Amino acid sequence: MDFSLLGPISVATGSGELALGPAKRRSVLALLLLQPNTTVPLEQLIDSLWEDEPPEHARTVVQGHVSRLRATLAGGGAEAYGIELATHGSAYLLRLPEELIDAHRFGELVALARPEAAPGDAVPLLREALGLWRGPALTGTVTSPPFAAAAHALEEQRLTATEALARAHSALGEHEQAAAVLYTAAVNNPLREGMVADLMQALFRTGRQSDAMEWFHRTRRLLDEELGVGPGVRLKGAYEEILRAEEAGSARGAGSGTQAGPGARAGAGTTGTARTGGATAPVDPRVPAQAVRGPAATDAPSGRSSAPRLLPRPPARFLGREQQLAALSAVVRSAVPGESPLAVVTGPAGVGKTACAVQWSHAHAEAFPDGQLFADLRGFNEGAPAEPAEILRDFLLALGTPPDRIPTSAQSASALFRSVVAGRRLLVVLDNAQSSAQVRPLLPGGEHCATVVTSRSRLDGLVATDCARPVAVQALGAAEGTALLGAMLGAERVADDPDAARELVELCDGLPLALRAAAAQLTARPRWRLTRLAAALRDERRRLALLSAEDTGVAAALRMSVARLSADDARLLSALAANADGHLNASVVASLAGSAPEDIQDGLDRLTEMHLVDEESTDVYTISTLTQLFARDEGAGGGGR
Repeated sequence: MDFSLLGPISVATGSGELALGPAKRRSVLALLLLQPNTTVPLEQLIDSLWEDEPPEHARTVVQGHVSRLRATLAGGGAEAYGIELATHGSAYLLRLPEELIDAHRFGELVALARPEAAPGDAVPLLREALGLWRGPALTGTVTSPPFAAAAHALEEQRLTATEALARAHSALGEHEQAAAVLYTAAVNNPLREGMVADLMQALFRTGRQSDAMEWFHRTRRLLDEELGVGPGVRLKGAYEEILRAEEAGSARGAGSGTQAGPGARAGAGTTGTARTGGATAPVDPRVPAQAVRGPAATDAPSGRSSAPRLLPRPPARFLGREQQLAALSAVVRSAVPGESPLAVVTGPAGVGKTACAVQWSHAHAEAFPDGQLFADLRGFNEGAPAEPAEILRDFLLALGTPPDRIPTSAQSASALFRSVVAGRRLLVVLDNAQSSAQVRPLLPGGEHCATVVTSRSRLDGLVATDCARPVAVQALGAAEGTALLGAMLGAERVADDPDAARELVELCDGLPLALRAAAAQLTARPRWRLTRLAAALRDERRRLALLSAEDTGVAAALRMSVARLSADDARLLSALAANADGHLNASVVASLAGSAPEDIQDGLDRLTEMHLVDEESTDVYTISTLTQLFARDEGAGGGGR
């Protein structure tokens, strides 16, 4: 029998995992496992389980959870392992061999490892320890301060072990492995200066000087923006050490004509950073540039090889969309010889276009060994859309073009971009496009390249001039939407309230963005049943506000769509929203708008192209409930490009 705290709370037996029940019961078990063979007072359990004032029957609730846990453990054969959940007055004691708890085994393995004194022995010990982790610590417990503190302490131990493993690899001269170990942890903990300093030194020792320096400048900016402080002694020390070594290497190299300095090797000058949207991000050192270049790749104008990997991380809890993913694959497979395949993923705000495109791109990354470029064109963001010249500069820099070789005009930069990628097997993902004109300069010309564009607009111009193939993404049905809620909240919580789950999908119009916002509300309120949120969402005055999570939500997404409308089209949308039914023909719309039917047809076409309304059948238009509520509550008259 094995007890897991380093990830989802679970108990595994030879015949499978035990069913532990709801979050509070898992939390009771977790607290007992955090203090094994120690009496835990009932009052401590109550204080940990309820973030707010506990209910009057809290003692009874906890006693019930303990009773069910005792029965569950007994059914799993706990007695054979020397496990007993005992009651001592108003306290509980979980007796068990501590080596059955993954957190205990983790601590013992880390304590045995001596990364500096015996690095060869430390590496397998620390790898075994870190291999015990299956996700964030204490996943599935309630969100109260005691559990947050315990999870933080365990995560701190994990990071310390990660740093120790990197030191062991470095002591063995395995600097590539040290960089790979530190990379993901540093990305997830960007303000942990010691870890970033270690990563900088590991990268430098493998010849990735530009990567190392970029990590310093990136962390310095974050420290200033987030905390208002400068780099600490350790981070500055690593930076200055690299600078001194580079200066010494340059001085020696000037006399001999060869590269010098610690960690110098063939290809050490390869650019290791990628730029997109004006920001710079270090390349993952786990994927050496040489390993991802295909035979069709050609050198950038600088004479250096590069294979940029600019895709965002894969979307979390991505489900379904098999039809759309298959359609994207079909676009690439069915391309006419000599032409570069182009797909346009379209759909309304919040339907998951970007997630679909990024998921497909990651799944097919191996088909594009010369790299994947990604850019947010900001077509439906606050502020101005991205200029093609800005994106082209970022792409060319990522492909290894020296800054002084990049033209300032979009037309010349576009020509250079097509020249650089000719013959390469490259994927270009252009997200959130406003118009066909914004996209065209960014299209690669090589027949081995493929482009995926996402937009709320249909981009009919690209279909007409560039033979783009549209891939429509629709709202989720009841089954898919319920599955997404289950993935976000846990299948048990959704299974406890299936009717409410289906109602939530309907109230969210099947939009993944709205469903994720609803799931965020429920995650923050673990005591709420799904029925309670569904009841709150039935109030149309509160629905859009509830379907928001900080700066993300349906209202914010719709606001960006409406902001791109002309004043006349925005007023037409308001007229459509005024009809309670949401299904009406052009004559009714014209009457509501106070115009002749022929005068509003172009406006209806534009609203349809933007997926703000749908043409359900000839001359019959529908507007989704959430769009209708937005247009009513906030008014769509604020458009006007």
